[in-house]
Amino acid sequence: MSSLINFLKGSYTEFKDKVEWPKWPDLQSSTIVVAVATVILSLFTFGVDSLFSVTIKNFIATFINLFN
Repeated sequence: MSSLINFLKGSYTEFKDKVEWPKWPDLQSSTIVVAVATVILSLFTFGVDSLFSVTIKNFIATFINLFN
């Protein structure tokens, strides 16, 4: 049990004294970059998914029409 307490004390001291936390403007700009990248990636994924969906529907429709 004492090793757990020592670990928690050491972790607290390291977070408090040794970790260099980002400044507020850096954090804001990083957040904006992540948000913009997320929107761009989601739009790209939506576009590729839509393209594959239409392609597969057309392929299946063509394949079905061959046997009718």
